[in-house]
Amino acid sequence: EERAAETKAIELLELVTLARLAHEPARVLSGGQRKLLELARVMMADPAIILLDEPAAGVNATLLEVIIDRIRDINARGITFLLIEHNIDMVTRLCHRVLVMASGQLLCEGTPDEVARDPRVIEAYLGGAA
Repeated sequence: EERAAETKAIELLELVTLARLAHEPARVLSGGQRKLLELARVMMADPAIILLDEPAAGVNATLLEVIIDRIRDINARGITFLLIEHNIDMVTRLCHRVLVMASGQLLCEGTPDEVARDPRVIEAYLGGAA
């Protein structure tokens, strides 16, 4: 059983492009690499759904592309994601359905395009009309 867990861990590190760093302590990883490591860690539990809270925060553009690709790959395996994110580009690239909240209340929901055009979203987040 321990061997199976180790094999799974290495496979997941390969999935998130960190296999070459498998024997390094997490403290030497960049912020983006740590987010990839967190994704691999949660995958060890064989989840049906994964909640990611601002996975793009503080991540450089190159690693953000890797994170987006890995989310897509994992989602294609049938795992659902609930993404809390302010990076609108990431949201529109990954999400089929978007819910926008403001001041703890649901403001609107729909496709990324519908939400981006909603006057309430424009007012709340951009401070003016479209």
